[in-house]
Amino acid sequence: QVQLVESGGGLAQAGGSLRLSCAASGIIGSINRMAWYRQAPGKQRELVAIITSVDTTIYVDAVKGRFTISRDNAKNTVYLQMNALKPEDTAVYYCNAFGGTPIPVNYWGQGTQVTVSS
Repeated sequence: QVQLVESGGGLAQAGGSLRLSCAASGIIGSINRMAWYRQAPGKQRELVAIITSVDTTIYVDAVKGRFTISRDNAKNTVYLQMNALKPEDTAVYYCNAFGGTPIPVNYWGQGTQVTVSS
């Protein structure tokens, strides 16, 4: 089992910045990759960024150049630095971990609200 706890959401103005954190605990050695997703009101949950076990990062086009995913292995924490925020970034942001044995599964945090005002 893996437990994920997000923090760092809140209210920001357009053009501002926020940093989200996701603290992982449990059998984290089995995790293959971690990611951030977001879900805006009335929309489906969508991928934002991925970081793999070898620190390869992938971003969706909407956040490229503005968001950075990173991690601190010593703290078992993944971060999402969000710069140049736009109102369309408003959503609940979820931390995701994929892995585990014997069958890899998805683990989710409880979500943290990010609201960007224009």
